Amino acid sequence: MYTPSGRPSFGAVKAYQTQAVKDVETATPHRLTQMLMAGALDRIASAKGLMARSTIAEKCTQISAALAIIDCLRVSLDHKVGGQISRNLEEVYRYMMLRLAEANAKNEPAYLDEVAGLMRQIKSAWDQLPAEVIAGHAAEARR
Repeated sequence: MYTPSGRPSFGAVKAYQTQAVKDVETATPHRLTQMLMAGALDRIASAKGLMARSTIAEKCTQISAALAIIDCLRVSLDHKVGGQISRNLEEVYRYMMLRLAEANAKNEPAYLDEVAGLMRQIKSAWDQLPAEVIAGHAAEARR
């Protein structure tokens, strides 16, 4: 389902988008967070490649998307439930956003690597949450 130029066909893109919407509609809060983190990592990796190719406009678009995703993660923190952990995460997310802005302004791939490393650490911890914790979060979200 690729065009002669090697790009996915419109039908393939549309099918992917339709499936992505279905995944979001049925995902638990835990899974949505995983998806957001993976999305941020994808955008950062894409921005790094675009930066290496000096494709500035597209690089800016990808960094902007990563910033929006990280900000979404930040504003979704529940400080009443998460306490000090959520406050610490907020500070890390704010730092990541600052570094992404600096990476964009200075065209510095090392800053993108730093942010990606931080996101991978957070995602790894999130991915390792025990099933009973995940189930508790899902039950809270349904209330």
